Amino acid sequence: MVDPGTVVNAIKQARDRRTAPLILELDLTDGIMETAPSDPISALMSMRRTGLRDVLDGLRRARSDTRVRALVVKVSGGMGLALVQELREAVQALRDAGKLTVAWAETFGEGGRGTIPYYLATGFDKVYLQPTGEVGLTGVAIEEPFLAGALEKAGVQPRFAKRHEYKTMANTFMEKAYTPEHEESSRRLVASIGEQVTAGIAAGRGLQPDRVRELTDRGPLLADEALEENLVDRLAYRDEVYADLRTEFGEEAQLRYVARYNRSHGLAGRLPHPGRQDTVALINGHGPIRLGRSGRGGPLPNSGPTMGSDTIGAAFRAAVKDDRVKAIVFRVNSPGGSAVASDAIWREVVLARRAGKPVIVSMGNVAASGGYYVAMGADAIVAQPGTLTGSIGVVAGKAVVNGLLDRVGITFGTVADGDHARMFSATKDFSDSEWERVNAALDRIYDDFTAKVAEGRDLSRDRVHELARGRVWTGADAREHGLVDELGGIDTALDLARKKSGLPTDAPIRLYPHTSPLERLRQPESSEDRAAASARFDAWGSLGGLAARLGLPAAGPLTLPGTWEIR
Repeated sequence: MVDPGTVVNAIKQARDRRTAPLILELDLTDGIMETAPSDPISALMSMRRTGLRDVLDGLRRARSDTRVRALVVKVSGGMGLALVQELREAVQALRDAGKLTVAWAETFGEGGRGTIPYYLATGFDKVYLQPTGEVGLTGVAIEEPFLAGALEKAGVQPRFAKRHEYKTMANTFMEKAYTPEHEESSRRLVASIGEQVTAGIAAGRGLQPDRVRELTDRGPLLADEALEENLVDRLAYRDEVYADLRTEFGEEAQLRYVARYNRSHGLAGRLPHPGRQDTVALINGHGPIRLGRSGRGGPLPNSGPTMGSDTIGAAFRAAVKDDRVKAIVFRVNSPGGSAVASDAIWREVVLARRAGKPVIVSMGNVAASGGYYVAMGADAIVAQPGTLTGSIGVVAGKAVVNGLLDRVGITFGTVADGDHARMFSATKDFSDSEWERVNAALDRIYDDFTAKVAEGRDLSRDRVHELARGRVWTGADAREHGLVDELGGIDTALDLARKKSGLPTDAPIRLYPHTSPLERLRQPESSEDRAAASARFDAWGSLGGLAARLGLPAAGPLTLPGTWEIR
């Protein structure tokens, strides 16, 4: 027989759990995943990782939830500047709603860079630092390699052409130092990012910008130095951080990860709304752009995603066909790649607009070169101040390795039928007629690119050429020059999409293609089948041919030069 007292206690405990204060948690040690991988196995394995939408939606729900009293976040490195700015915006909105926000870290850089993680932490009410940690506030820098000298010694001859002088990828292989234009562009990028970071830290910590710059020039700062200079509020270990929260909100306060909180509350929020609802489609495009399906960019487990034109095109077509979809938000986080694939995706954006569905682009950390190409036809472009964008230009070429092969004793026998049959061979230089073909292609791509920018952005061709020539801009500078419409994150883009389509401010969001990891394994019925937009086993691309014998795929002519992540 069940003890009535036990039942009463169980009911009371359940009631107490439902009414106890909530402290939301977020651990950024492994970063935040913007979208699930395209291939099904990786998608299944990633289901435990924290997703950006869960974080943003959870923090939005928490603003009006009286049970939520605080947010505590373990800050770590590994996130790009634009994503950090997106999180800072969400945290600021939570602060404005009267919730306590606490950031803590073992260290902001341990013998390494900590500027961007610390910049994120300064968006919170309180900043805690482990007593043995440091604040690696050292400023912003870009280091770019020049390989011409090494290639010369190795017997490799780089043969590249570009449009135009700011398209600096070719410089990596053909120069031994900065060209004037290359240095000018890089200096402005660093200055713009430095201005944003300094202003954010100054506002967050109640310091003057000049004082922040002085402290930056002294960095990295030891924990006690950081405390003395008001860069942190308290030196404490993790247990002491949580003890402070328990003291403020009571021992009965419950801890809940933001993602779990959002999923449980999100399900409850959908139950009272049966039937078909008008919605905003969210299409994610991440990684280098290529023809075919999205997938992983290489054979290794940590290979990043790629944006396949077939996948993105099918997602747009599915969203256009769905009469519930009233607007589309296209999230772009890409350094570019294939010019043809970029153009195919641009076309789908244009067709969606012609079908009466507003398209809003939300730029992530990087949306440049081909990443800008796929965005330029949208109704509006939203970027973070720290987004790297632009790079409206084109580069093509090859490396001739005859000298290297001679040194190691490798020779080739060759027969060919056709004057240009070996045009793309690494064992011969371009002939005059082949150079003519290379330059004709570059001129056509650049002219087409800039013409579409002019049309999409309502700018003159001359003005576009001034802003183009391959130059990379921050989102803040791009907005000043008319390449971007608004500054903000994906929530800003979603709000704009709802407004342009006349949807209510709480209209739901639906991912496209809308398939589960298991559904991605099935054979599609036709090219119009939504599941065709999802990667199957052969969409792993690199694994199909063991990554072209363990080599990474070529980037393509519309590619941002170098590695551009400011952390």
